[in-house]
Amino acid sequence: MDVMPQQDPESRRPPEPSQEDPHAQHDPHGPQDPYVMPAEGATAVPPPPPTLRTTLRRAAFGAVAAGVLLAGALVAVPDGKDDRPKEPGPVERAEAAATAGSPASLSDLTALIGDRQKWVEAHPGDAPSWATLGSAYVEWGRRSADAAYFGRAEEALKRSLEAQPGERGNGEAWVGMAALANARHDFLAAKRWGETVRKQDPKTWSVYPVLIDAYTGLGDVKAATGATEKFGELRKGVPALARTADLYRGQGWREDALATAREAADRATAPAEKAEALHRLGELAWERGEPEEAVAQFDAALRTDAGHHASLAGKARALVALDRTDEAVAAYQSVITKLPRPAYALELGELYASLELDGDARSQYEKLAGLLEQAKAAGVDESVVQARYESDHGDPAVAVELLRGQWKKQHRSAAVADALGWALHRAGKSEEGLEYAQQAVDTGVRNASYAYHLGMIERELAQYGPARRHLQEALRTNPAFSPLDAPKAREALETLGEPPPGGPGDMQPPPPPPPPPAPSREPKRESQPVPRPEPKRESPKPKAPAPAPSQTAPAPSKAAPSSPAAVEADASKTP
Repeated sequence: MDVMPQQDPESRRPPEPSQEDPHAQHDPHGPQDPYVMPAEGATAVPPPPPTLRTTLRRAAFGAVAAGVLLAGALVAVPDGKDDRPKEPGPVERAEAAATAGSPASLSDLTALIGDRQKWVEAHPGDAPSWATLGSAYVEWGRRSADAAYFGRAEEALKRSLEAQPGERGNGEAWVGMAALANARHDFLAAKRWGETVRKQDPKTWSVYPVLIDAYTGLGDVKAATGATEKFGELRKGVPALARTADLYRGQGWREDALATAREAADRATAPAEKAEALHRLGELAWERGEPEEAVAQFDAALRTDAGHHASLAGKARALVALDRTDEAVAAYQSVITKLPRPAYALELGELYASLELDGDARSQYEKLAGLLEQAKAAGVDESVVQARYESDHGDPAVAVELLRGQWKKQHRSAAVADALGWALHRAGKSEEGLEYAQQAVDTGVRNASYAYHLGMIERELAQYGPARRHLQEALRTNPAFSPLDAPKAREALETLGEPPPGGPGDMQPPPPPPPPPAPSREPKRESQPVPRPEPKRESPKPKAPAPAPSQTAPAPSKAAPSSPAAVEADASKTP
């Protein structure tokens, strides 16, 4: 298992590209680089040919040496046990992962970047190597949250397309450009790059993951479903299972998502691939409101691949739900140094605020502002995270402006719809925000925050029945979905109270019309109108059943006495 060493993050970064001239000649007498081909014309004058005596002596010595080496090899390695395949190195492992469509470990990815950097210095016209280097830069920047690598990726991919245009078969560079656009959250550009590749060659399996990400970012569920199905046809195994599980999760099919994610985890073998599958199980457990299970899955992912820092952030989130806030703070602080994503900084700031550590919260929000500026400078669009901050802790009007811009760029995913609806509500435009919040919930995704936002907007609009239902749904989905918002959801439910008995008044059936006057003769039973329900009355106490007649008692008289005199006459006959 390849595990990242515990050292300073700077030492794990890929090597910086060399600034040397790639066309410069290398000294043939100096130390030779194994990745650099020898310069032509290094030996202009050939040595003189050897004499016949020298040739015979060398041949005899070579024969003896070969016999000694062969005998030693036979003695040292009997039965041919030396024919075992060589263990792949980090570069080979990274290449194998890319060929399979699976993630590589960060250490293997670092080795691949260093290898390709050296190669393209000596072979500047190698378009496939430039494309591989650019794609590796994208992956490193995405998984390390270092947006500076996206600029290097763009430069490498452009060098690849200059050496060999995409129209002449360099589709991998186009795929790399699509992945770069997704990493920068420019989903419309990613869609254009990806669809260009698919139009040129629909069987290029590597284009479908980037198309899935692009369609998901644009909120095009139908296109994302089609791309996922096509990817599953072209690429079987763990990568297809992982994408299918994500599709089910986004549509709210929890059972299907969990079953598919478990199958992916069971079949994964490489450490990075296994860690990614376990992380997905942790995310599903967290969304179901099962923080203990989530912590277990995230811990398993970190044991499998210590470089899977996103699992540390997931663990911190679950620890908050378990009220282990000291551990959660430590985990958040650790992950932000290794994976400084703005979303994690916002979560830590809100955790501080929930603990009434206002000074720490303000400091964390300042760090968030710095991360957002860095992302913007590197061309990464973090408008959704910034809008979430502005809606609850800053200026909601700024959040509305940011998210309207996203909507105009066709970024209409459930996340954007939810954030826009909440920002409008916070800006005093709840009626307009209701439409977007409802759209986010209608996608089917089981997200407690979406239900909470919709319920609070409905409560503001005096739609108390739907508000109560959605707030209950939020807490039922995940009782600890947010350290700040979950308590507010419970408080809002308590304020709303229980629904009135019998349901809302406007939903009661109208009273039946009064029955017509009864005729002189009682009509047949089947033709009687339905009687009006009478008010409830206290039921009379049931009488005890009469005792059964004795078999030895005399039979009663056939004619009953018809008058008091007859009764007295009968009584006088009694002795």
